[in-house]
Amino acid sequence: MEKAGSEYEGILLIDKDAGCTSHDVVNKVRRILKIRSVGHAGTLDPLATGLLVILVGRATKVSQYLMSLDKVYDGEMKLGVETNSQDSEGEVVSELPVPESVDEAYMREQMASFLGDQYQTPPMFSAKKLNGIPLYKLARQGQEVQREPRFINISKFELLEWSKPTAKFRLACSKGTYVRTVCHDLGKKIGCGAHMTQLRRISSDKFNVENAITVEKLSQLSPSAIKKILIPVASAVPSFAL
Repeated sequence: MEKAGSEYEGILLIDKDAGCTSHDVVNKVRRILKIRSVGHAGTLDPLATGLLVILVGRATKVSQYLMSLDKVYDGEMKLGVETNSQDSEGEVVSELPVPESVDEAYMREQMASFLGDQYQTPPMFSAKKLNGIPLYKLARQGQEVQREPRFINISKFELLEWSKPTAKFRLACSKGTYVRTVCHDLGKKIGCGAHMTQLRRISSDKFNVENAITVEKLSQLSPSAIKKILIPVASAVPSFAL
């Protein structure tokens, strides 16, 4: 009989479903593998789907390095409506008509203005903490506090499809970038507001969602099959990060 647990070690690529937190996925993987030492290399909001890089066993020691890698997302935003969470899970706080001048060419021009190094203010509905308290808990109490802007880089912000007032896009960005805040800020710049309606992480550096499996599929694999899909840390991470 095959033994599970401590023999598992490496990087596991999971395709996260919408509706669950990244921590939920970690807990499910722990139960499937029967191992406590499981973490992830970059949170996805419950609304988001796609690549979640899971670290198993001693691979958890390289989490900081893997979290620092650039990521690529496909998403969708709706212009004309702002929410308090900057995505479709929040309450609508503003509705304005989308200006007649906003067409595909205008959208591409405005999106291009977001490229490069910049500072971004994290949203109130986020896991960032103030005096040990997550901001989203303060936000749910109706509080808004000053947040320290974070230095980020956006290397790609492309319009994939435009059907007014909805835009599908691809965005490549650095660690710590809030994609829903990019959508929110774009809406502010256009003058009608916007919020993110869908988000899917496509890749994190060399890791791609095409090579990922769902938690449900993982639960159906034998221990030997699971070992075959675990990526050895040494082959995926440069020696200086080990």
